[in-house]
Amino acid sequence: MTLMGTPLVVVLAAAALLIPVVTITVWSRLRGPRVLRGGVRLLMLLLGQVTTVALVAVLVNNYGQFYTSWSDLFGTDHTPPVVSLYGAHGVDAPRTTHHGSTVALRVAAASIGVQTGRMQLEGRTDWSKRSQRTTRGEVESAIITGLRSRLTVPAYVYLPPQYFLPRFAHHRFPAVEVLSGYPGSAESLVDQLAYPSRALAMVRAHHSAPMIYVMLRSTAAPPRDTECTNIADGPQAETFLGGELISAVQHALRVRPGDWGVIGDSTGGYCAAKLAMAHPSVYAGGVSLSGYYHALDGGTAGNLFRGSLRLRHDNDLRWLLKHRPVPHVSLYVTSGLQQTSTQEGYPETMRFLHLVRAPMSVTAVIEKVGGHNFRTWERELPQAMRWMAARIMAPTARPHHNHHSHHHDRHRAIEAAQAIVRTPSA
Repeated sequence: MTLMGTPLVVVLAAAALLIPVVTITVWSRLRGPRVLRGGVRLLMLLLGQVTTVALVAVLVNNYGQFYTSWSDLFGTDHTPPVVSLYGAHGVDAPRTTHHGSTVALRVAAASIGVQTGRMQLEGRTDWSKRSQRTTRGEVESAIITGLRSRLTVPAYVYLPPQYFLPRFAHHRFPAVEVLSGYPGSAESLVDQLAYPSRALAMVRAHHSAPMIYVMLRSTAAPPRDTECTNIADGPQAETFLGGELISAVQHALRVRPGDWGVIGDSTGGYCAAKLAMAHPSVYAGGVSLSGYYHALDGGTAGNLFRGSLRLRHDNDLRWLLKHRPVPHVSLYVTSGLQQTSTQEGYPETMRFLHLVRAPMSVTAVIEKVGGHNFRTWERELPQAMRWMAARIMAPTARPHHNHHSHHHDRHRAIEAAQAIVRTPSA
């Protein structure tokens, strides 16, 4: 009997009803020593409690699709995912603005621009000791404020070891914006999904240049689920996440304009794909782990659009691919064959992928098993982060670059991305 679906729910529901009836019926009819009767009664009570808890757990799991099979629940299936390419093939495709000029040329002469957001570092956390900042880096707490949106959001910032070395004092680093699901927490990005630890390990293994990671909740105005959207008569979450946050970090830290990535899970995954598509001149690429493809109006999000069809369309990635010019952007999306939710499941992912066309490119990772949970995302993150590092195509950080070293590191980053695409298809 499968973990998901109706049969297991029916069996557990029947057991949850029958066990109390049987318990009441036989309670006074039990014979034998007093200790034995007491043990049997206790066992029946425990069995009834366990069955009821199991029924609730299965109902919740069916709703959220956290675990899609028994092997997923117990972590016994290690079947590799299928990785496919959609749209423009090749990881070395040039990035362009809407006007067609390459982002690389634009960024070369770009400044950090007019300040539209402000970031205040609140102090280092206990992620590393002060004596380890040049070997392990630091995670600092921060408060980011949008000057126009008036949104204020707490975040954690990972600064790599190179950031603190004197010879890199004038070096600007690539940056990655990391967004949790809803309701989510920035702490889970540091501790459970371990972005700082993974980033450090990638640099030590020469799979990535040193990068700054800015980690925060996807909702910019909790407890409301803002869906990374400029809400009609409400919080301007997209303005904050896709503009003011970028400006705040670039004015506070040594970050290279135009060398940003964005990554998230669940709601954060939708946000990552949406921000990357809406701002291709800012983000080198976006990673969506079990994300979806249109803003979820209603419920915890409230009334996002106030009846505006234009706003609804602007926040539906599939509608945009059908009716607007396709952005020159790269995405990395994940889903699972057993994830059948009407929102973020496999069918919705495939509908989105079949709309992708050049110049957009998408690397799709489809898992045989794996639900909407941290275990799945922890398994997917290493390859996703390597893909992101390759997309940003930043050379290994050095105080001075020469043409040969830049080309060598760029080539190595491209090879790293190509290595994870094992089964390409149209």
